[in-house]
Amino acid sequence: MGSLKLTFTLTCLLALAGCNDKVADSAEQTATPSAQTTLDALYAKTSERLLLASPLLATLLGLTPEEAGHYYADKLDRYDPATEAALRSDLRKLLKAIEAVDTRTASAQVKDNQQVMASIVRYFAGHPDFPIGYIDTWMGLSPYVVNQINSPLLKVPRFMQIGKPLRNERDALDYIARLNQFDAMVDSVLAKLDADVKRDWIAPKVTLQGAVNFLHNFQKSPPADHSLVSNLRTKLADVESISEQRQRELVDQAVVAMTNVVYPAYTKAAQRVAELLPKAREESGIWAQPNGDAYYQDAIRMLGDSDLTAEQIHQLGLDEVNRISTAMDRILRANGYTEGSVGERMNTLNEEPRFLYADSDVGRAELIASLNSYIADITEKMKPYFNTVPPYAVEVRAFAKEDQEGAPGGQYSPPSVDGSKPGIYWINLRNMKENPSYGLKTLTYHEALPGHHLQIALNLAQDELPFLRRIAPYNAYIEGWALYSERVAAEIGMYETDPFSNLGRLQAELFRAVRLVVDTGIHHKRWTREQAIDYMAKTTGTAESDVIAEIERYMAWPGQALGYKLGQLKILALREEAKQALGEKFDLAEFHDLVLLGGAVPMSVLDAKVNAWIVTKQG
Repeated sequence: MGSLKLTFTLTCLLALAGCNDKVADSAEQTATPSAQTTLDALYAKTSERLLLASPLLATLLGLTPEEAGHYYADKLDRYDPATEAALRSDLRKLLKAIEAVDTRTASAQVKDNQQVMASIVRYFAGHPDFPIGYIDTWMGLSPYVVNQINSPLLKVPRFMQIGKPLRNERDALDYIARLNQFDAMVDSVLAKLDADVKRDWIAPKVTLQGAVNFLHNFQKSPPADHSLVSNLRTKLADVESISEQRQRELVDQAVVAMTNVVYPAYTKAAQRVAELLPKAREESGIWAQPNGDAYYQDAIRMLGDSDLTAEQIHQLGLDEVNRISTAMDRILRANGYTEGSVGERMNTLNEEPRFLYADSDVGRAELIASLNSYIADITEKMKPYFNTVPPYAVEVRAFAKEDQEGAPGGQYSPPSVDGSKPGIYWINLRNMKENPSYGLKTLTYHEALPGHHLQIALNLAQDELPFLRRIAPYNAYIEGWALYSERVAAEIGMYETDPFSNLGRLQAELFRAVRLVVDTGIHHKRWTREQAIDYMAKTTGTAESDVIAEIERYMAWPGQALGYKLGQLKILALREEAKQALGEKFDLAEFHDLVLLGGAVPMSVLDAKVNAWIVTKQG
């Protein structure tokens, strides 16, 4: 299997941008021969602007100050209305400049980069008609700055903990400096919340109550025992250049910051959000917000990468539910489960001790060991089907206890650019019944290999692409690839002697098909939260606590849940189109390289790439 040489070229692009500060204003007059030079400078300016707004993204990626364009390690993101408006305005100016560059005589690669980069900048800038929410570096425009799943109040402490390793005392002091800025960060979030409320943009009551629950859970432990402190303590222990005495002093400083700054700030936030609860909407869907139907259609385009209407997506979901349920029924009957609906029979499986890990520290350790063994197995068995792998490791970790309530069952976070931090496959161990053993293989293939880790880490390693293309967060492509990977794992034999894990795979796919139904149900057909929970629980047979967390997630992230199935179906359709056209010339590993090595892209771009590849292969 090949690997990719990792060299980072953003520095020279930033230097180029610095030499041409007025490039965004003069792009309309740019001559065609200098299109690539002009575009490279614009791409670098866009990266620099986004990283200036999000020091934590730079931390998550492990960038040097030169690569990020400024020293960021002692700074936190800000979300107040003025800061958010300036970011969006600057990104839209850069988008206009990128689109204005004449590339009619440029190479195909230059044209491809221009098209994709324009799409990425539009994604990050959000829709001009909706100044609400905030720009999430993963989700683009996220409608509620306070919620239980991706609010900055959750993400900031989580990103701090999964940032690059501490190497010296300066790193530790920067970490403590960030703790001492939590009050300003929280105030900025509350200022944006207040501004949105004045626009009559108020999250559902359940969403805000989930945020209040998190804010209280965040402060449950004594400051010295909080994961933000224990994280620092653990990392310091690995720094030989810092004496034990100095380590204790630094930890003490962190405890003081937690006590005097962080906890009071989160107490203030909890009080403010609780005060808003009586005004919060009872309705579950985005349709209840001002111009909410238009917001949802834009979310379908951005996060589902689809021109389908909500009604069409709803019906597609129902059709997929019927297809997958029929396949599950066959496996259940073959193994002696014949009574009741598919969902009812899956609920029965959920209660069987043979499929459950013990609800104890030992049981949790055994579960994580199982996940690591699944990664080791598929790493070997996938080799004939993937020519290229990323130069980054992947590691399994459990969510911190204070994050568990609102977090999904599994989640992936990318490695740092320099490889000092691995990709992380997060597992939620809040309720061991949510993690039956028959579902864990598929979750691992989705989050780690050949799913998110393979795709996202491989994308990050594409150092010939503009930097923002290396971290492109196209939801339908990324989640569609991960769901497609579950199918690939079945096709290469990972379930051959394990019918119950294959049943778990189908249940996971059913879960994603149900998402098409419930997301459109909530945000278009005006279902209540309770209707959506009832449908999902009965149809999938998933533990109710997991279903509740999922439905409340969809309420906070309109459209995000659509990307999985819509993206998977598109990749499968393109693969089938290529197989039919090429016959014996079709090579699955080559197809996977084609899909992966250009980085995450809009589905229209992927469609064009596959069709061009077919023409080339046909000769």
